[in-house]
Amino acid sequence: MAEDTLARMFWERVERYGERPAQKVKIGETWADVSWRRLGEEVRELALGLMALGRQRREAVALLSQSCAEWVRADFAIFSAGCVTIPIYPSYPPEGIAYIVKDSGAKTLFVQDVVQLDKALQAAKEMTSLDSVVVIHGEPPAGAGSRTLRVLGWAGLRALGRNGRAQHERTLTERIATGSPEDVATIVYTSGTTGHPKGVVQTHGNHLAALRAAAEVVEIQGDAVVHLLFLPLAHSFARHEGFLGLYRGFVTAFAESLEKLSENLKEVRPHFICSVPRVFEKVYAKVLSGVDVGSPAKNKIFHWALGVGRQVSRYLREGQTPPLGLRVQHALAHKLVFHKLHDALGGRLQFCVSGGAPLAREIAEFFHAVGILILEGYGLTETCPILSVNRLRRYKFGTVGQAFPGVELRIAEDGEVLARGANIAKGYYRKPEETAEVFKPDGWFHTGDIGEIDADGFLKITDRKKDLIKTAGGSYVAPQYIENLLKGDPFVSQAMADGDRRPYPVALITLNAEELGKFARNAGLGDKPVAELARSPAVVERVRRTVDAANEQLPSYARVKRFAVLPADFTQEGGELTPTLKVKRKEVRAKYADLIEALYHD
Repeated sequence: MAEDTLARMFWERVERYGERPAQKVKIGETWADVSWRRLGEEVRELALGLMALGRQRREAVALLSQSCAEWVRADFAIFSAGCVTIPIYPSYPPEGIAYIVKDSGAKTLFVQDVVQLDKALQAAKEMTSLDSVVVIHGEPPAGAGSRTLRVLGWAGLRALGRNGRAQHERTLTERIATGSPEDVATIVYTSGTTGHPKGVVQTHGNHLAALRAAAEVVEIQGDAVVHLLFLPLAHSFARHEGFLGLYRGFVTAFAESLEKLSENLKEVRPHFICSVPRVFEKVYAKVLSGVDVGSPAKNKIFHWALGVGRQVSRYLREGQTPPLGLRVQHALAHKLVFHKLHDALGGRLQFCVSGGAPLAREIAEFFHAVGILILEGYGLTETCPILSVNRLRRYKFGTVGQAFPGVELRIAEDGEVLARGANIAKGYYRKPEETAEVFKPDGWFHTGDIGEIDADGFLKITDRKKDLIKTAGGSYVAPQYIENLLKGDPFVSQAMADGDRRPYPVALITLNAEELGKFARNAGLGDKPVAELARSPAVVERVRRTVDAANEQLPSYARVKRFAVLPADFTQEGGELTPTLKVKRKEVRAKYADLIEALYHD
């Protein structure tokens, strides 16, 4: 059977690997292996259960959950049933969930637990296509469903599949066998500039092309290769990591949570990890803060070791073997200093992959100096999500590597990075105009990023063309949507959200002079200039309530964590507004650069 759909790829691996471990999950205090055969049995029951619920080929099934082993099992059950997976971030509020379910027409929704079930039920009236909800962890409360909405637990869906096996087994086998690479596998919603997400239509063929390319460049071998998955599977980067684990026959271990990541790394001892830069940034900051509070002697030893590591790094980057004396010093540096970080990351990492957002060059160089190679790559949801990556023996820090096999890259006249390949998605679901803007008839996809390609074929991203914030955690945030929420309060005149390549969004806020005057009089602040009132704790607290109200309508990664009240409004004369009164982001960022920086460091 040809491995040209994700479902057929999965079942071939189940048949090939049998009793070998496929997944590793923590139950209580113990990590347990799940064999390929057992994984297949569960996926089959889930797929049959979906069919018993009435799911037809090409119908949408949504997944609202944190990353876990069950997420992947549900995903491949959906593929096996010939349906389309719709991932939803668990941080989405009820109205965000409703928008995606309604737009995609999803008929069944998997939810992580009763907390997510409660959000789904709040939005149930808006999700007119939905006829069933499956709770992954825990049993749904009695009476949770209704006449038009069936609610059942994970075990209940499996039981439904077992009981309906005789009726649906032949149809399931047929759906797996007759699926096409051109069939839609998943629609992944990514932020749109208006605040409403756009559904990226990805086919089975798109993902298999990405997996074949990645398999050529992931230079790691062995029957027991373990990777620890901790990024959200609703994000394309983590989804690709999960697919790659299955494609290559690796053991996928699932972290309990980001809070327990450091503990899980030492327990699982992965051979490689995929992460967004924010995790590496936190490790880097923790190491340096530990050095700062150490004794002068330890501080001296650390900086000596780091200097040795940097020398070794330079030789390795140039493809040369360090001299014997330097190698001896490096072994000593590892014994005295570096091994602590290696042990904290499990002790057997061969490499790390960073994606989803730009990685600071100094962080990549630091990790390499201590003996841990971070390979930075680049891609988008629209490219499933690969375009380029550094290799184990071909890497340049400060770049996102060379093109994946089968991917073409070129730079347009205006500097935009263009890409072409079998991994490029088919467009945006039910959005022909937005599709036509970036998915061109000649096959070239317009990434919205500005970059350059050097003589060796290494791509460097230098700027962003599209007006979206991309946080250090890899999440896209639509600034206009945040700003419009803030400006919904008459007290606010203008707002500019920022945070591109930063850990979280921040906002610069100006005040409506008339409303500010009313507030000041009622609060007994007197008749003072706007600039003076803007510094008043009472005014700042009033603005904080506005920010808090806006945050309630945003997913966690898009919420404004800090803000500043500016002493004057934006004007055309001041250079902050266009003639049509749109905020000039570049000019505002430059004018208030120090203030924005302070919002991340004060």
